[in-house]
Amino acid sequence: MIINFSIRNFGSVKDKQTLTFEADKSDHLENSYVIHTNGLRLLKIALIYGANASGKTTILKALEFLRDIVLEPVTKKTDELDFQPFLFDSETPNQNSVISIEFIANDTKYFYEVEFFRKAVVNETLNFYNPNKANVYRRTTDINNQFTEIKFGSKIKIDKTIEKNLEANTLWNNTVLGGFLKTNVDVNELKEAVEWFKNYLRPLIFTKTQLEGFVTSKIDKGELSKLDVINILKKADFHISDIVIQEEEKEIPDGFIEFVKKQLKAPDNEVKKLEEKGKITSVNIEFEHTVNQTKYTLPIEMESQGTRRFYGFAGLLALLIKNSTAFPIDELESSLHPDLYTHFILSFLLNTDKSQIIATTHNREILDNKDVFRNDAIWFTDKNEKCSTELFSLADFDSSIVRNTTNIYNAYKSGKLKATPNLGDNFIDLSI
Repeated sequence: MIINFSIRNFGSVKDKQTLTFEADKSDHLENSYVIHTNGLRLLKIALIYGANASGKTTILKALEFLRDIVLEPVTKKTDELDFQPFLFDSETPNQNSVISIEFIANDTKYFYEVEFFRKAVVNETLNFYNPNKANVYRRTTDINNQFTEIKFGSKIKIDKTIEKNLEANTLWNNTVLGGFLKTNVDVNELKEAVEWFKNYLRPLIFTKTQLEGFVTSKIDKGELSKLDVINILKKADFHISDIVIQEEEKEIPDGFIEFVKKQLKAPDNEVKKLEEKGKITSVNIEFEHTVNQTKYTLPIEMESQGTRRFYGFAGLLALLIKNSTAFPIDELESSLHPDLYTHFILSFLLNTDKSQIIATTHNREILDNKDVFRNDAIWFTDKNEKCSTELFSLADFDSSIVRNTTNIYNAYKSGKLKATPNLGDNFIDLSI
């Protein structure tokens, strides 16, 4: 589980900003929101509100970036890391960026921090608590020689040959965890950390992410129960009685191989297999609707955007309930009716055990219902006078602004909590 997450000099974030899942002292909605683990009280959800271009998505992108540099290390020393530092300043483009995260993996608490710039990872640290703090490793990079040096903590017993092998596989623009993936060594703490990033922290879901394909493949592989997904759809009032998945072999269309090579950058062996096979497998999805005891099927392409979006969310919900996992989601309310949005959140809170969601949203209606939200689960992003993102929680406001009797929705809408767009008047003069 995620405990907290910090960012500095990344995208629209200049100074260090921290989002925490640690619950405050309030016992409001304790049973549905709070998970007790390792002596901590951790929240299941964090919802980030804010104006457009305030930096909401940047928070999620930083989390995604950290996952990528662990699980998908670049293969050449000349490759640059895919991010931008804070650019609205004369100094920050030349300064290092820092991302850190505290998390629990297999009932062990870990702290992981990476300091980097476009060309290299400069410093890297992994600590664990069992129960007291101990260092797994510290990594430094000799920038002039483009060489990585790794020093393991006193509690980590590792052969010098293995240590040197790991150093050799950790390029100056790789993380040590990324280098570990390329090295045939067995270090339990490294393995646990890597598996947490792979199995617990899932990729970022954007509004344009094709969730239906992801969920269908999970059903097809038996990793998701089709009946569970149908049951969730029925509870959401979609009147879907079955999901029909059919595979069909088709001739490879003209130009497709070239597209796979150049645009998708598929490995040569996969391209060769495609060329030899001469066909591609097309997956067709249809939803069965039962109306007046008569069954009708519709191709997924004919369903509404809301139906298609919630089909994907139904699959996510089933995964969140059956596994311990975390999904970052951008614009959670996209294509969803406000009631369906609330239904999804409540279904997640009431049915999950150790899963988490961190999501951006513009849907303010939930702020009007204290039977649904806790103050410490609501976050805001706002741009300061230096055009840098500031991240803060509703629980950070003192009683002079937020009391138990305060209508949060009205307070947010009126700008008392900041994080709202500063709009001009509606009259527009066009130049001739």
